[in-house]
Amino acid sequence: MTDGYTNGQPPAEGEPHIVVRNLTMAYGSFVLMRDLNFTVRRGDIFIIMGGSGCGKSTLLRHLIGLKEPATGEIFYGNFNFTRASLAERERLLRRFGVLYQGGALWSSMTLAENIGLPLSQFTDLTPAQIREIASLKLAFVGLKGFEDYYPSQISGGMQKRAGLARAIALDPEVLFFDEPSAGLDPVSSRLLDDLILELRASLGATIVVVTHELASIFTIGNNSVFLDAETRTMAAAGDPKELREKSTNPHVHQFLTRGEPIMESSGNA
Repeated sequence: MTDGYTNGQPPAEGEPHIVVRNLTMAYGSFVLMRDLNFTVRRGDIFIIMGGSGCGKSTLLRHLIGLKEPATGEIFYGNFNFTRASLAERERLLRRFGVLYQGGALWSSMTLAENIGLPLSQFTDLTPAQIREIASLKLAFVGLKGFEDYYPSQISGGMQKRAGLARAIALDPEVLFFDEPSAGLDPVSSRLLDDLILELRASLGATIVVVTHELASIFTIGNNSVFLDAETRTMAAAGDPKELREKSTNPHVHQFLTRGEPIMESSGNA
């Protein structure tokens, strides 16, 4: 095995890319979520949704290897990420990009230096080439000309976009977003949604987004899992727009419609 996938290539468009089987998440003896089973297809914009405290961000940490499952397994293609050696995991992790809630930029580094960091660590590019790529990534997220700015000199929304530029520095196959719209005004939030859609189109990446923002969920998501804090398991999976229209689970319906009552069939339809 050379790159994390058993056949040397990531799954083709529409094929299973991330498969979660019988996953239980726990902190010691406290079980946060149990029996999670879902599939993220190659090219999906997959939404992890649910109420506060249900374990959305914890699930993301499991998917990128920052937390180990209590039980269950996570596969990337046919590659068992949960059972892999550290070296095998590290090879696959280089195909990931992650945007954390706060952007997680290094305050002592310029935006160009922040974006160039993974390039300097994992490629043999020259400093001039790294600077050029950093400029291209910043231009892609609407920050052309901000290469020499420090994070403290730009707004929160711009910091999120700079964090996104760093997340795509290595042209990842899978992108993870943890509450990308948190703290943003509606205009900045919509701009970020548009960038996510552009990324899927330009990179062909699989994108996983933790969010509770309905506008974003319905704008970008084509697949999802709903985590239910009350039952401590998943309550639904599928296209969030279809779940909004068809789910009879009261927790899912209430979340996706913000409390509108479930319409009873009259029997004449």
